[in-house]
Amino acid sequence: MNNKKLLMMVEIAIFAAIGLVLDQFSFKLWAQGGSISLAMVPIVLIAFRWGTVPGLVTGFLVGALQAMFGGYILTPLQGFIDYFFAYTAVGLAGIIRNQLLNASKEGKRNQMVAYMTLGTLVGGLARYIAHTVAGVVFFAEYAGKQNVYLYSIIYNGSYMIPDIILTIIVAALLFTTAPKLLEHK
Repeated sequence: MNNKKLLMMVEIAIFAAIGLVLDQFSFKLWAQGGSISLAMVPIVLIAFRWGTVPGLVTGFLVGALQAMFGGYILTPLQGFIDYFFAYTAVGLAGIIRNQLLNASKEGKRNQMVAYMTLGTLVGGLARYIAHTVAGVVFFAEYAGKQNVYLYSIIYNGSYMIPDIILTIIVAALLFTTAPKLLEHK
């Protein structure tokens, strides 16, 4: 195993642990789950730094850790969708890595922010969709007489939209002030 691969694996492990810690310092909105936190930040950071697959692995680990340490799980399938799948999907932010690296090398901060925003939106919206699907399937009784789809979209949007915005802001601040974070040697 070369040093670069080892460094990537160590960073994935450390950032997954950081994601769990950041989730513990969250603003909890609802009793059935859903909070605003910085838990997506380490996932997108790894995705931007190393690529999509390492981002997916980091997201999977964050979701697994959250499920183990206090996740709100009703059934195994709901737990899989809300934790393992949803957080893994955040790693899709890495699909813009090459464009982000090019913008960084050229010193184009506005383009960097645009690509980070796009990547975080892709990963964050994938997570939002996963939570919404789980809400429709497993939490329909909480909708009462309301349309269950609309209820799940609004419920999950109440924390996911601020979560995505917060992640975009933090990632943009980190990488535009210290673009060397994108490099690994």
